[in-house]
Amino acid sequence: MDITSPCVVTLIWTLSDAQGQLIDELKEPVEFFFGGGDLLPKVEEALAGQSAGFEAHLHLEPENAFGDYDADLLCYESRELFPDGVEPGMQFEGLPDGAATPDMPEDALYTVTEVYPEHVVLDGNHPLAGIALRIALKVLEVREATEAEVGAGSVGENPLMVLQGTPPGEPLH
Repeated sequence: MDITSPCVVTLIWTLSDAQGQLIDELKEPVEFFFGGGDLLPKVEEALAGQSAGFEAHLHLEPENAFGDYDADLLCYESRELFPDGVEPGMQFEGLPDGAATPDMPEDALYTVTEVYPEHVVLDGNHPLAGIALRIALKVLEVREATEAEVGAGSVGENPLMVLQGTPPGEPLH
């Protein structure tokens, strides 16, 4: 079966930065919905029309991966708005109640980058924003998508979505 929208592809991959530093490796096959939000557009573009056994080595600039780094997504909030034990690397969905930064996206995932006695530094950028990526992938299987998958536009949680909450260097799954 050729990869056409909508279908489900089973992949393995190695993901690294432009210098070759390993970010993640899918050694166990994972299913992705092709034609929805499971894969980056440039990855879908490379897979379109291919079939099981296809291999590709892609280089994605930030604008084709997780976007450029946006310094405007950095903010400082009062330390008292956070639980005891807050530390760098922790993540929060949205800003805490009582946040003093009015123009920040409410639905972003914020990573704590620094903790000071009086304030906490939060970063609303994707952990891989501003990073060029190399992806070596292999298609193991292609199948028709179920009605439920087509309706959802996804096969469920996948490493690219999990990646949004994973700092570089940490496993994605």
